[in-house]
Amino acid sequence: MFVKQLSVFIENRAGRLDEVLDVLKNENINIISLSLADTSDYGMLRLIVSDPQKGQTALKEKGISAKLTDILVVKLPHQVGQLQKILAVICRESINIEYMYSLSTGTDDASIAMKCGNMEQAEALLEADKDVKLMSDADIANL
Repeated sequence: MFVKQLSVFIENRAGRLDEVLDVLKNENINIISLSLADTSDYGMLRLIVSDPQKGQTALKEKGISAKLTDILVVKLPHQVGQLQKILAVICRESINIEYMYSLSTGTDDASIAMKCGNMEQAEALLEADKDVKLMSDADIANL
């Protein structure tokens, strides 16, 4: 099961991140997690939010480029080696991990968000592991 991630292309200049976050705040959209990667001129802001559709619409209305991307959000036991275990399953099948970042889900488990080259195959592999729980948009909205 995939989660919708809000991906925002922003200029790398003072105040631009604040503008994006202000739009989301004014729409009462909770940010569960975010990742910001930049170059000298632009950045890619990736957010897991309580209402991604509403967030995308609100940002576009303010002239901010935003799209929705399918990602996997994985909860796994907070134990040594668990992240490597799930990554090994994916890599053994030659599935590329495009990016990954952590998020807080308010539980004792560890959680990661990731985008893979073959999302359907990665999802099937992870769903087959009884120690791994994939989160849904509904799970995210209830955090």
